[in-house]
Amino acid sequence: MRSKLLDRNGGATYALVFETGDEVISGLTAFAQEHRLEASDFTALGAFRSAVLGFFEVDRKEYREIPVEEQTEVLTLVGNVTLDAGEPKVHAHVVLGCADATTRGGHLLAATVRPTLELILTESPVQLRRRFDPAVGLALIRP
Repeated sequence: MRSKLLDRNGGATYALVFETGDEVISGLTAFAQEHRLEASDFTALGAFRSAVLGFFEVDRKEYREIPVEEQTEVLTLVGNVTLDAGEPKVHAHVVLGCADATTRGGHLLAATVRPTLELILTESPVQLRRRFDPAVGLALIRP
C-alpha cells in the first residue's frame, strides 16, 4: 500500500492506494496505528480478488461470515476508524459488483485487492471513541 498526505487543514486527509495482494482491513489498521489516528472516515473504489463479508446476527451477538471467492468491483466502500480500548478499530461496509451484474454487500471483515483500491481517509478533528455494549455485543461509538 502506498499513501500520500493530501491536506492537513482541520484534520489530515490521506490518499491510500492498495495494490494487488494487499489485505485491506489489516493494512488500514496498520496505517492508523502508524499515524496515530483516533477518529477518521473513509470512502474507496476499486476491486477485490476475494472478500469476507459479515452479517451481524443480533441474537447470537456475532458476525456470520460470508465468503466471496470471485473477482468483484468495489462499488461502494465506506467506514470509519475509531479507537476501541486504545487501539484503532476499522468499521467498514461494502457493496460489491459481481461479473453477472448482481451485488453482494455487508460488513467488510477481510478483502484481498486485485488490481487496486483507491481510498480517501479524512481524520476528524473531534475524536470519537467506542465502548463495548454488552446488550448488543459490539463496541459502539458513544459521542
